[in-house]
Amino acid sequence: MTSLAKNYRRRKISFKRGKGSFLYSSKGKKYLDFVQGIAVNSLGHSNPNLNKVLAKQSKNLWHVSNAFEIPEAEKLARKLTKKTFADKVIFQNSGLEATEAAIKVAKRYFYSIGQPQKNRILCIKGSFHGRSLATIFASSAKKMIEGFGPKIDGFDHFKFGDHKSLRKAITKRTAAIMVETILGEGGIKVIPNWCLKELRKICNQKKILLILDEVQCGVGRTGKFFAFDYAKIKPDIVPIAKGIGGGYPIGAVLMSKKVASGIVPGSHGSTFAGNPLAMSVGIEVIKIILEEGFLENVNKQSNYLWNGLKNIETKYEGVTEIRGAGLLLGIQTKMNNEKMSNKLIQKKLLCVPAADNIIRIAPPLIVTKKEIDKALQIIDLTFKENL
Repeated sequence: MTSLAKNYRRRKISFKRGKGSFLYSSKGKKYLDFVQGIAVNSLGHSNPNLNKVLAKQSKNLWHVSNAFEIPEAEKLARKLTKKTFADKVIFQNSGLEATEAAIKVAKRYFYSIGQPQKNRILCIKGSFHGRSLATIFASSAKKMIEGFGPKIDGFDHFKFGDHKSLRKAITKRTAAIMVETILGEGGIKVIPNWCLKELRKICNQKKILLILDEVQCGVGRTGKFFAFDYAKIKPDIVPIAKGIGGGYPIGAVLMSKKVASGIVPGSHGSTFAGNPLAMSVGIEVIKIILEEGFLENVNKQSNYLWNGLKNIETKYEGVTEIRGAGLLLGIQTKMNNEKMSNKLIQKKLLCVPAADNIIRIAPPLIVTKKEIDKALQIIDLTFKENL
């Protein structure tokens, strides 16, 4: 009998080690891991560079308070601001904390310029921004908020892809529009480039902020550093996490100088955020992802995987759509996605479901053509046997 609470639906598999794209179970079975901690292990399991950096830093210093300067945090922040739209960074420990901080930054900005009434955030209904009390009401999905009343106010909603609904929902109290560039838990739904450009235009017209949540789709997963880079726009605030730590817990909020002006000592904080151990790992992850040819290879492999999945889509009526971008893809099926995910796992391909009857595919950014071929063979055979 487990002493763990039942807040997860855990499959009865445990792992003792991992290497690259593979995990090895406690029973000695080898699995091709296209979950990677749900788009977390950007450089795969047991990356030798990350192991080396982690071991070296652990011998020097793990943690100090943010009451003191942390050179490693400053170094990682400089790398991020040099590469992106951002002028300032606040480090966190997770994606949830990053989105919470993004909400606070937006509200605090308007407070700081004498408009405290602008304190509401407009979100896509059924999106996912974390599981704190605030962020579940940012989503407003029934399964997220059930049993957690009373409602946390401050959020308004519009339907995915409905620009009329979006414009109608903007009021004099709206501070920001916050959307995932690619909805992850919400069904691997990609917001098109033209739509992102329109969102930027709307925010400019209404003098409100644009928050693009790239916790799951950012840091190289789509073949560019950010998914919104394809639209060639500049948001005001971007929360990131998952891939930036390569498996080590790191989150961050990137922001323009304008909105960062509202943040003053005491307005936000975190005991563990920006600790030297985490920052050293993040520095190495960013260094590798920004190496010449790395993102080009992500594009190459993601196109190969996409074409392979589209070929499977044409073969089986039970596959209704292939979605996503880069190495964050979804297979929509007429069959129950939970059951189909389990069938794939039985054939030693790890994947997880998402909303809209999606089977989510998120291999590491270092995945090879040979590993993709193996995954496609398993998917093809599983659908052939079950559709």
